[in-house]
Amino acid sequence: MAETFFDDWIARHYAVLWPELFEPAVVGAAVDFLANLAGDGAALEFGVGTGRIALPLSRRGVRVRGIEQSPAMAAQLRAQPGGGQVEVTIGDFADTAVGESFRLVYLLRNTITNLTSQDEQVRAFRNAARHLTPDGCFVIENYVPQLRRLPPGQTTHVFTRTPVHVGVEEYDVAAQIAYSHHYWVVDGELRTFSTPHRYVWPAELDLMARLAGLCLWQRWGDWNRTAFTGDSQSHISVWRMAAS
Repeated sequence: MAETFFDDWIARHYAVLWPELFEPAVVGAAVDFLANLAGDGAALEFGVGTGRIALPLSRRGVRVRGIEQSPAMAAQLRAQPGGGQVEVTIGDFADTAVGESFRLVYLLRNTITNLTSQDEQVRAFRNAARHLTPDGCFVIENYVPQLRRLPPGQTTHVFTRTPVHVGVEEYDVAAQIAYSHHYWVVDGELRTFSTPHRYVWPAELDLMARLAGLCLWQRWGDWNRTAFTGDSQSHISVWRMAAS
């Protein structure tokens, strides 16, 4: 099982540390997109976390289950209003099964990169395919690696800078690993947080999908269905069963 870095302190402060993820416009666009794909079927979220998307999607009438490796994150989900409506299985989403099929399986906010080997990422696609109904689809939200920002010989760049949060990405290009270093000031105290991520390109994700019997159906630059271009810094990709 992959290591989890999301302990009790991170889980309790998640919305404080990444407030941009909880903006109503961000959440609303994602929920609209996912609810449209789920239709009258059920949904499974890989890396459900504290329920940032699962809870409002559930309130929209979609039955949602989740797989989450961090017990602390799952506890925060259960403690929220409506948390009991989202059944959570503790485990690694690369391999954990929940014993039913879904119209929609989704994996958000770069969480595929928490799996730090190609083999684990391939298994996650196969696990998603195993959980899909024949008319179902698998959605990933992920960033496009920003290696073009690195001059020759440079391995780091600052990806966010606010009065209370500085984020630095450190690339090991040979290993295809990016280390995210965060520095926050929370309640007057400096907090640091570093995690490794296996960054992955859209084309590599498409190949993983094909290995799992899925094919690319849609790719957008954001939840509002902006066109995906060579300048896009992130993508929303939707794969469905190849037979569909």
